[in-house]
Formats: sequence, C-alpha cells, structure tokens
Amino acid sequence: MINGKEFIQLVKEHYSFLMTEFSYIVIEEKIRGNAFYEVRFQNSDNVISISYESIVDYLSILIYLLVNNALPDYDDPIHTLHLNKLNLLLLPKISKRDIEQNKNYFGNKLSSSKLEYRLLKSAAELRLYLKYGDLLPH
Repeated sequence: MINGKEFIQLVKEHYSFLMTEFSYIVIEEKIRGNAFYEVRFQNSDNVISISYESIVDYLSILIYLLVNNALPDYDDPIHTLHLNKLNLLLLPKISKRDIEQNKNYFGNKLSSSKLEYRLLKSAAELRLYLKYGDLLPH
C-alpha cells in the first residue's frame, strides 16, 4: 500500500511533462488520511486532477475545462473529461508512429508496483491526449 507522500512524489515525477511541455503548475496536493490522495495541475484553460482512492484501489485522471476561470461540476459531461473515455476516442485517430514516439518518451521509466504501472500508463495516455486531442470533435 502506498502512502500519500509517496503518491504525490510519483505523480510529480511521472507527470512532470505537464510542467515542462504544457505549462502547467501544481496548484494543490491533498492527502486525506490513508484513503484519498490527489494532485492538481493547472494551466490557463484547465485543471488536471490525478487522484487515488486507496481503499477501493481507484485511480482517476480528470481534465476539468475551466468555465469562467472556475471548475465545472464533476458531473458536467462537456467540461469534465475522463481520460479513459478520451483515449477510446483518440487512439483510432493517431498513427502508430505517434504512439511509438510517446512510448519511447516513457520507455526508460520502470514501475515498482501495480499502482505505479497504472500511473505511468495514464501519464502516457494523458500526454497523447494533450498532444493530439485537437483531433477529437469538440
């Protein structure tokens, strides 16, 4: 089982591309006991939430499209985007070369646990979405 500080450190490490490539900053780090951990990144247009509920082993990556500089409601299907759903739409629209280049970006990172593997996989998916998400209908 991972603790909150370890989770936050892994997120900052594996999602550092948000800051270096896409001009995001860390705006919030939450640790609620040993049950819920979250890191939020923000740029001028949206907030990305990477959270983990340890009791149910649930990892969630959400992209909140800001509405008048405010977070939309979690249940807003137009402004709250779930990464897993976005990837189902995006993967058929990008080339194998794009996928391979992205894979190479993360290629030297090793995971030491099932959760870290999932964090790396989601980081790679998020990077693809941020690079090629404009191929999706708006």
